[in-house]
Amino acid sequence: MTTERLQSVSDLLVDTEARLKVGQAAGAKLWLTGFSALDWALSGGFRSGELVLVGGAQGTGKTTFALQVMLNLTTTGHNAVYFSFDHDNHTLVERLIAMEAAEIAGAMGVQLKGVREAFEVRDRREPTIEGRLSETEGGVEAIEALREHGQRLHLHRSKSSDTDVGTIRDVIVKLQEDTGQIPFVVVDTLQKVHFDAPILLSEDDRVTFVVEALKDLTLELAVPIVGIVAGGPTSGKRMRIQDLRGSSSVAVPADVVLIFNEKFDVVARHHLVYNLASAERFRNWVVMSIEKNRNGVDRVNLEFEKAFKQGRFDPAGRRVEEELVDERIFVE
Repeated sequence: MTTERLQSVSDLLVDTEARLKVGQAAGAKLWLTGFSALDWALSGGFRSGELVLVGGAQGTGKTTFALQVMLNLTTTGHNAVYFSFDHDNHTLVERLIAMEAAEIAGAMGVQLKGVREAFEVRDRREPTIEGRLSETEGGVEAIEALREHGQRLHLHRSKSSDTDVGTIRDVIVKLQEDTGQIPFVVVDTLQKVHFDAPILLSEDDRVTFVVEALKDLTLELAVPIVGIVAGGPTSGKRMRIQDLRGSSSVAVPADVVLIFNEKFDVVARHHLVYNLASAERFRNWVVMSIEKNRNGVDRVNLEFEKAFKQGRFDPAGRRVEEELVDERIFVE
């Protein structure tokens, strides 16, 4: 019954005080992303009960960002679950190994290409992963680290034919029961989440219903959910919040919306024409725009340097100093 959800403010204050007396947090729980500039802008990171949408054109690093946040969280004792509709689990593990190796050995850490080659069945004499990575920088140490804290990082091979919001809920509840922790959740991508409807719906409408259902789930289970949204604007434009796939209301239930763009494509022309050296450097950076943020500042443009050969970003980041434009006005 809906009346069971009714609570007076007086009762809520009593409950809050009871939580504080036993050392429990009464407010929203925070999950640090490990991206310092983003954590600052979000006033501490992602929050329980929060739905975060991450959009951007293909290749801008949405999946890389989500995996890196999850790896950062599991190394600090948190649990996380990744619902993957677009990547098989072995592909994700390869990326996690390269990320971990970079954390251990820096720029000299084994590259993603090297990890993938080690997973190929070319040398049947060496059956262990450590053995195949023994001559790489940070590879063995990365495997050892993942064997330790990887038990807190869960990968769900999701299917658009049967993985709906109800399935996502069941997995989250099971993990919480098994671990005693609220997990951090990533859904990649929202367009692929199964949705049964009595009538035939367009993709835009299905995505909107999925987003609304996931928002309800964040509040019910007090979890943060990061949903990756595929697609982007027409060629030659900077992607903005209105370009997210789904109906015009898709971003309304979200608490935070992050949009990824290639920096080279969105800086103003004068930064490109009068300093060609800088123009080339811009290709190595991605702009992450906080276009919506209910718990802090928005309309903030941050930039992070790509280290995609190692399957990651440099997590330090900074605010964008250059002027950005909506339209790409520089053409090679």
